[in-house]
Amino acid sequence: MIDIKNLNKSFNGKCILSDISVTFETGKTNLIIGRSGSGKTVLLKSIVGLHDIDEGEIWYEDILFNKLDFKDKKKIRSEMGMLFQGSALFDSLTVEQNVRFPLDMFTDKSNEEKNERVNFCLKRVDILNTNNLYPSELSGGMKKRVAIARAISLNPKYLFCDEPNSGLDPITAIMIDALIKEITEEYSMTTIVNTHDMNSVMEIGEKIVFISDGLKCWEGSKNEVLNSDCETLNDFIFANSLAKKLKQTHK
Repeated sequence: MIDIKNLNKSFNGKCILSDISVTFETGKTNLIIGRSGSGKTVLLKSIVGLHDIDEGEIWYEDILFNKLDFKDKKKIRSEMGMLFQGSALFDSLTVEQNVRFPLDMFTDKSNEEKNERVNFCLKRVDILNTNNLYPSELSGGMKKRVAIARAISLNPKYLFCDEPNSGLDPITAIMIDALIKEITEEYSMTTIVNTHDMNSVMEIGEKIVFISDGLKCWEGSKNEVLNSDCETLNDFIFANSLAKKLKQTHK
């Protein structure tokens, strides 16, 4: 579980997040949704410690993360898996080296143990016989699978995904959503996904938090999101659906 209490964040005097309080639950896919510029990416980066917050508390279970020193934060970070927008694979490293990277950084495992873990993770995301390929040789969907394999290589307690379906066709996006949900349940992780994709919301949104102009405007489940009385959320859903229809019309 990750518990956020009264989080505030500003840049150069401009308030980006204001008084955000939310609990992200273990074993569930927790989605942060909102328009571009709403503050959802800043929230995700604040939760993982890439941004220092101005006020508030970030709790990982019973540990107050934002008050830890660098050394103790690193211990918590070793329990995190990150899936970045665009996959963020290292172009100069092979698939095997990419997945192995967190193991080299955070563990003292032997080479044999690391290789065994790499192969296990690649098998888990169903992308075999790619160890010696480079990212430039992979499709967009394959890159996402490698990025997920890297994210789970440390067997994390917490998984963070920033726009995991960005740049993917609809069928591949559904497959990636399903994979994220499967591994969340399988490893009982606390998974937080940033997205503006309503398909993801309806497919895997067990808990949904809607951010608008730096404020938490609504939270609930995928079964409740379409019946919300929050006008800002309804506008977001309508605009998202309309944009998707227009895109399909002009294909």
